[in-house]
Amino acid sequence: MLNFCPNFERDCREFLLTQGQSDAAHDISHLTRVVKTAKQLALEEGADLAVVVPAAWLHDCVSLPKNHPDRSSASTLAADKAVTFLTSIGYPTQYMNAIHHAICAHSFSANIEPTALEVKIVQDADRLDALGAVGIARCMQVSGSLNRALYSLEDPFCLEREPNDSLYSIDHFYRKLFRISSHLHTLSAQRESKRREDVMRSFLAQLALEV
Repeated sequence: MLNFCPNFERDCREFLLTQGQSDAAHDISHLTRVVKTAKQLALEEGADLAVVVPAAWLHDCVSLPKNHPDRSSASTLAADKAVTFLTSIGYPTQYMNAIHHAICAHSFSANIEPTALEVKIVQDADRLDALGAVGIARCMQVSGSLNRALYSLEDPFCLEREPNDSLYSIDHFYRKLFRISSHLHTLSAQRESKRREDVMRSFLAQLALEV
């Protein structure tokens, strides 16, 4: 794969390990999973791996906390840093604009519409990592760091109130996570999201029994 730059994935990983992370949900394991998912989606959808793979590796090379005032600019800062890094290791320049756009557009908070298949795949792969068993774990990691309660005692599953994920971890499922599927672009990602949502709904059903 990508014979013109055979060691770039190793170089990306080593570079990322020097950059730090905003929280435990955006560590190197998150990046590795997004790359794995992005490769699979790219193969299923026929996208250019030369754009998808570096963008997936580097999409969070600048990562700011959820409550940071400059959060909406993080993906653009990451895109700029990624292009600088890829240029330094001799990655072909013809892919840089597409990689830059893919990284800029991956973030919810950036609110940038993806314009190419490769961009859609990177966004889809990142969003899929917020679903399923990993998605549950990451939600709890971030919520714990922000000192949110697990659920509302009066209405744990938002049956009679609007979700408020600034206060309750479980509310984030209803406020954002269960809405992800409707915003995915590729059929491959949409199919996978349904499988992962089923895992999350099973978790909530078990939680309901326990509380």
